[in-house]
Amino acid sequence: MPGGQSVPGIPGTPRVLRAMNDRAALDLLVSRGPLTRTRIGELTGLSKPTASQLLARLAAAGLVRTTGNETGRPGPSAQLYEINPAAAHVAALAVDRLGGTAAVADITGQVLGEARVGSDAIDGDAPDRTAGLVARAVDEALARAGLERARLHGAVIGTPGALDPRTGRLRYAPHLPDWHARALKEELAEALGMPVTLENDVNLAAVAEQHDGAAQGFDDFVLVWADKGVGAALVLGGRLLRGATGGAGEIGYMPLPGAPLSRGGARDAARPDAGGGFQRLVGAPSVIELGREYGSSDVRTVAEALALDAVRAEVARRLATGLAAVVAVVDPQLIVLSGEVARAGGEALRTLVEEEFTGLALPRPALRLSHLAGDPILRGALRTALAAARDAVFHTG
Repeated sequence: MPGGQSVPGIPGTPRVLRAMNDRAALDLLVSRGPLTRTRIGELTGLSKPTASQLLARLAAAGLVRTTGNETGRPGPSAQLYEINPAAAHVAALAVDRLGGTAAVADITGQVLGEARVGSDAIDGDAPDRTAGLVARAVDEALARAGLERARLHGAVIGTPGALDPRTGRLRYAPHLPDWHARALKEELAEALGMPVTLENDVNLAAVAEQHDGAAQGFDDFVLVWADKGVGAALVLGGRLLRGATGGAGEIGYMPLPGAPLSRGGARDAARPDAGGGFQRLVGAPSVIELGREYGSSDVRTVAEALALDAVRAEVARRLATGLAAVVAVVDPQLIVLSGEVARAGGEALRTLVEEEFTGLALPRPALRLSHLAGDPILRGALRTALAAARDAVFHTG
């Protein structure tokens, strides 16, 4: 350019390069924790003067702070830098038919407050009952964190079903009747006073597995969620596959040998005591039914049912049949089993599923159990909210 001037926003200009270096340093501090200026320079390839200028710039922007000195090495101790936790906060919610659980975290991912609000806590005749439930759960989590709503950057809500990108309506979740308003997302954003993202609950569990669990290092995997409902999240090439209506992975409705057909569609399959398809074979209510069939009428839980060898073997056969159908279509590197059925069955069930899978499909993906502690849906919602907040807050260009 004439006079040697750069054009703001053009790749390669000083402004863009500074922003790229800032983001690289911030991401390192998120993933590796407190670092010295020297170590940041080594990891980013920046000179000491440039690293010093970068850290001064980020500190002035309120994004990093000093946190003591490095110890345990000879010579003068070096100052450590870390992400400023107060730079931003996010909320995450996991919703089910009985209510919602909310968590509030700072920009580092540290959970500061969590609260559970049952659906019966909100007047059933209230016109804005759904928004009221969400707002109350978030506010209670904020109260436990000692924060106000104004401190939140945004919220991610995980719910059964999926938001149809064409209509804006929640699909595949008829058991959540209050969640089907066309303007639901806007109503929730208005009630909370912040941007809101709605996401399928099983997709969020897959996000948690990819970042913190059994799917770390895998770009092609399927998370199979066997609980009261049955679904899957399909991650191909590192990206979630959503489908034209947001319904990719709704394998609970998949017709399989031995399962009654779900001709009532989502409405029918949502009933644990009716419907058809894969959910009718391996959903938690059906596993309990098997326990009573093979054991006694005293069986009340999935864990009690799967403690019976005959039930465990039958559930493994059913799971393997459904997994073979999924694998034949998407050919993943890995299948992760999650949800109440997988947790209760444990390694014994996983081993039986692996044995039953032999010969059912040509591809042979690895098969793992989820071992994430806590609620994987809530964890995935937090991960998603944090990624969005960091993209916004860490943008220094």
